[in-house]
Amino acid sequence: GQAGQRARSPRRPPPYLSASPADKTIIMWKLTRDETNYGIPQRALRGHSHFVSDVVISSDGQFALSGSWDGTLRLWDLTTGTTTRRFVGHTKDVLSVAFSSDNRQIVSGSRDKTIKLWNTLGVCKYTVQDESHSEWVSCVRFSPNSSNPIIVSCGWDKLVKVWNLANCKLKTNHIGHTGYLNTVTVSPDGSLCASGGKDGQAMLWDLNEGKHLYTLDGGDIINALCFSPNRYWLCAATGPSIKIWDLEGKIIVDELKQEVISTSSKAEPPQCTSLAWSADGQVKTIPFTLPWHPSPGER
Repeated sequence: GQAGQRARSPRRPPPYLSASPADKTIIMWKLTRDETNYGIPQRALRGHSHFVSDVVISSDGQFALSGSWDGTLRLWDLTTGTTTRRFVGHTKDVLSVAFSSDNRQIVSGSRDKTIKLWNTLGVCKYTVQDESHSEWVSCVRFSPNSSNPIIVSCGWDKLVKVWNLANCKLKTNHIGHTGYLNTVTVSPDGSLCASGGKDGQAMLWDLNEGKHLYTLDGGDIINALCFSPNRYWLCAATGPSIKIWDLEGKIIVDELKQEVISTSSKAEPPQCTSLAWSADGQVKTIPFTLPWHPSPGER
């Protein structure tokens, strides 16, 4: 089976969401932190007609935002479990979605190679096409720094791009990766971002000065990155393992691997596909997927 994206509410313990691509649903969980049963499913959010590729929660924990291979975004009321807005405009699969820090704006990236900026009423305010990515847009994120309002994106063209939120114009192209990119994440203070993908390198970029800082070797394809909310740490999902770097010393402080008992020596290990820290920085939620390859009709 395959587990998809995970999202945690930044300010309060519940809810915890998981997106399951296989059945097109989003599951809301109540976390128990029990040693054998980490959570109890509370509600299924249904509406997408294809795989759910990404899901995030608003900073007040009231709403969820999802993107899907059906080409749409959906805004969900987590109290009622219903769709309050449906966002239509992309011509291909939506791969990444994000809320701004004040929850008033939404950004999405798609296989149609565009980035769209929306309001919460479902109206597309701007479509980034000029100087946009030449391949799939795999990840989009807002900076939490209101004094430097920007959007950061990455794509399968190996580029990290920084956009001025005020006019959606390109500020910086960050060049250095040698393979397609899966993920980009912005630090809690908005001063830097990290990117990763096929080449297994986590590259750190200064968002204020627009320059490359340094590179950390992940040793395997990087599927997801996230900064700790209260430490100068970066966490990476690298193939079947999790690496946590102390950025001050540029050293690995921990590496986590899932113990899997396999009946076949040729079996591929499960891959870690997404990451989330709890608001207090004490707990990481780390979903794994079993090897899965879409049929040609599902690509």
